[in-house]
This record gives sequence, structure tokens and C-alpha cells, in this order.
Amino acid sequence: MQSIPFHKPSIGSEEIDAVVETLKSGWLTTGPKTKEFEAEFSIYLGLKHAVAVNSCTAALHLALEAIGLQAGESVVVPTMTFAATAEVVRYFNARPLLVDCDTTDFNLDIRDAGCRIEQALERGEKVRAIMPVHYGGQICDMKNVQKLALRYGLKVIEDAAHCCPAYYQMNPGSSWQTVGAASDICCFSFYANKTITTGEGGMACTDNPEYADRMRIMALHGISRDAWKRFTADGSWYYEITAPGFKYNLTDIASAIGIQQLRKADAFQRARACLAQYYTELLADVEEIVLPTQRSNRLHSWHLFVIRLKLDQLSIDRAAFIAELKHLGIGTSVHWMPLHMHPYYRETYGYQPADLPNAAELYPQIVSLPIYPGMTEGDVERVVDGLKSIIGRNRNPKLGRGVVASATMKV
Repeated sequence: MQSIPFHKPSIGSEEIDAVVETLKSGWLTTGPKTKEFEAEFSIYLGLKHAVAVNSCTAALHLALEAIGLQAGESVVVPTMTFAATAEVVRYFNARPLLVDCDTTDFNLDIRDAGCRIEQALERGEKVRAIMPVHYGGQICDMKNVQKLALRYGLKVIEDAAHCCPAYYQMNPGSSWQTVGAASDICCFSFYANKTITTGEGGMACTDNPEYADRMRIMALHGISRDAWKRFTADGSWYYEITAPGFKYNLTDIASAIGIQQLRKADAFQRARACLAQYYTELLADVEEIVLPTQRSNRLHSWHLFVIRLKLDQLSIDRAAFIAELKHLGIGTSVHWMPLHMHPYYRETYGYQPADLPNAAELYPQIVSLPIYPGMTEGDVERVVDGLKSIIGRNRNPKLGRGVVASATMKV
């Protein structure tokens, strides 16, 4: 029986044809296709400027550079995130001010963020920005993120690596807003396992023209604006270095893929949402797990479908659970080990697991199940059957329960 991978990119003939067309054009690196991708992404998101780069990490780095982050300053970062969100802060010799997560949706805990900002100010630190991460594709509490930003004079840079598309209502009954609508700069990922992909790639989006210009210049060695045009009929060989920039530009080959992926983004989201709903229906009777929660005023991108194992009701741990699923040909992942539990942050800042207790408690329990547009209902049923069979064989013997019906069993 064929394995079910944790993720499989949805690449069709449109992407293949677009890449072939670009290869035949002779323009492979940053050029007209990248400009087209930026323009379409800007319109799709409803923000004025989009700067295409080679990763979301690059986008986050450029965003912090654009707001003028300085050495010794602090940036609020959730501990429940991937390494990139905090490591870009360290690029400036600034400090990631790690914050605990909410136990319901795993997003940044607003109350804890406020407390840690106050503590940092009492220590004499300058807190410059806050970087909310939208865990799994569900936008965090941006209303209260904005309140924190206004109260403490912070810039807001959204790590929206999981969010294309995702929407929210700021207040009950208000109009729906897209991710990025409430921040200074919003950063996206097009890595191979993201909601849309260019293989490797990212985008930094903003309504601020000064931020956009700065990021565009710094993304390509600090060369004066629209440097790529020097190779066109309308361009000139002459350019100037205006700042010591980076090599973060996106290629036209990648952008050709991105244009086609963006045009399918809504259809991909609907497919993942249907899979998430089917998972929820089939797993509703499994007492040994906690299912992900979708808030009523959110449109979830469903980049991840993360369950929590009730380990006190099982006789195996998360590692053994994942190993058994792998034996059944089912791929999974874990998102993530909290940053404050990694050696670098422990050794550099002296963090202990209990310093951010919610994340530390959740970490051993979480498992990300496969969810991607190419999955079928049969694939979901197979994942659920495998999960239920493992639970059935590994219940805590002190807890007596009956057999849970499989996804394919008639009840």
C-alpha cells in the first residue's frame, strides 16, 4: 500500500508550462515574471506593495531592517514558532523577547506578552516590535496585538508563513480582513510544504511605500531601485550601491510557479478546509486526543491539522505514537519544539522549560497530521483508522473503555 506523506505539493500542468515558458524566454533570475508575481500578490492581499524574496526568513529580516531595529533592542516573539522568527532578531544582535502561547489555538498569549513587555521595560530594555505568528494558518488575536503595539509604541511584523489565504473579523459582525491588514509589514512563505509554493521563496507586504522601497533595495545588494531593468531595452548599465544589502531576490523561474499557485490559492484552501472538517467528524469520538479549534471569527488556512495526545490516557509517548504511524505508512510532523527549550536559547538567555509553561506542556502532546489538497477522503480515513488502531492498542490499562469505531466501520 502506498504511503501517505506528511505533505505533497499540488503542482499541475499550469506550473510546468509556466516554468518551461520562462526557461525558453532566457530570463531566469529576477525579472518580468517576478514583477508580475508581486503585482498579483499585492492585489490578492489588498496591500499596496509586495516584495518577492527567496524565503520568508529573508522577508522577516528585511522587515526588521526596514523599521530600523538596532542592536540591544528587543522584539516580542512567540516561543511556539519556527527558528526563523527569532533568529532574524539575532541577526541585529537584538534580543527575542519570548512569549508563551495560548492553549486553545497555540497562538501568542496576549496577557503574557503584556507582562513580559512590562518586565523588559523595568529592566531598562527598549522593546521595538512585536512579531505575531499565525499558528497553523489561524490568525492570532490581532485586535489585542494592535492594542499592545499602540500602548508601547511597537511596530507590528506578522509572520504569516502559514496564511495564504486567511481572514478574520476584528470585532463581531465587522467586515472580514485579510492577514496583513493590521500590521506594518506582513511576511509570507512559499517553501515546498506551504499553502502555495515556489519551491523556496517568500514575500514581504506593506502599505508603507518607504518600507517597500527599503526592502526592495536591500533585497539585492543595496543596488538602486529597479536594478533588474539594467538588462532590459529600457535600462542602463549604470547603478549605485545605496546601502550594504543582501542577496535575497526571487528568480523568475520560482515566480512563474508562484503566479500559477496564487491563482489556485482559494481552491487549495477550500480543499484543506474540507479535509479538516472530515478529520474532525471522524475523530470526534476519540477521547484520547484534543482536536484543533477554529475560532468563529476566523477563516483558517488549515496549513496544519494539529492534534493533542492526552498522554495520561495512553501507555505510549508521542515519539512512539509517531513511529507507529510511520510503520503504517503515514507521515506526520511536530510544530514545534518551543524556542525557549532549544539549546541556543537556554544557553544564551538562561531559559528553563517552566519559564513558558503552556508551550512546555503542549510540546510533548502535539502531532501534525497530513493535510494537503491532493489528499482524498480515503486517505483521511486511512490516517484515522491508523490513529484509532494505535490508540486502541495503547490505552492506559488503568482506564477501561470500549473499542472506538474505525473510520470505515459501519456503526
